[in-house]
Amino acid sequence: MNPKATPAQLQAQVSGSSFYAGMRVLPKAEREAMYAVYAFCRQVDDIADDEGGKREDRAAALDAWRADIDALYAGRDPGQAALLVDAVDRFKLEKADFIAVIDGMAMDVEEDVRWPPFETLDLYCDRVASAVGRLSVKIFGMEQEPGIALAYHLGRALQFTNILRDIDEDATIGRVYLPREPLDAAGVVFGEPLVLVADPRIDGACRMLAAKAHEHFAAARAILGARPRGHLLAPRLMAAVYEPILRRMEAVGWGTPRTRIRVNKPALLFTVLRLSLFR
Repeated sequence: MNPKATPAQLQAQVSGSSFYAGMRVLPKAEREAMYAVYAFCRQVDDIADDEGGKREDRAAALDAWRADIDALYAGRDPGQAALLVDAVDRFKLEKADFIAVIDGMAMDVEEDVRWPPFETLDLYCDRVASAVGRLSVKIFGMEQEPGIALAYHLGRALQFTNILRDIDEDATIGRVYLPREPLDAAGVVFGEPLVLVADPRIDGACRMLAAKAHEHFAAARAILGARPRGHLLAPRLMAAVYEPILRRMEAVGWGTPRTRIRVNKPALLFTVLRLSLFR
């Protein structure tokens, strides 16, 4: 059996993430469960993004994670999924959501994602983002209906924002997550990723996706504004940090050369303080 990571080791894996501040505001048990979920996500994401590895080897590594998740829920030796045992037991996390995350990573391994139809992009976002949200809202102690709705909307809002922020980084590894429909509507010619993202008409396509992200942020705010039960400071913080990033990108546009918008750490600390005082 793989040794189970300690809470301190899991925290160390999370500490460089922009999500770290959101996790730190949780009570101890919830915080440690979120560290474990994040560590799982990080490990399967690293497999998907290992450009030096063969696709078949990366697919096999994801299959090994599936087998370990199956073993965890069957009460057998969970192998590398041992880091999730406490979180699953305490918060009754759903096996299907962990498998969904792995399935999302498998979409990146099967082929380089390039200008998918919006329906395919939405499925991808559900797996790699909203499934993580569904795990998270159970840890936050939310009731099922508002929790699932928050995971749906905030997951997509955050993932669309990341797609719009990471256009150049993704193109360098052969991926274009921008959906086909707005690219087609903007008149962008489909071709090599680095050539496509240099097309000045991409700005129009990005603004269409940004508008959808704002719709999801608004829906998430409405859910949070109804003050459902649960530890809601973490999702409030993520929304409060990421929607301004989206607005900053809209203000400068997506023409080339692009400057990657980053989280402002002093502003992040101020947001944590503000939300802590006025929640």
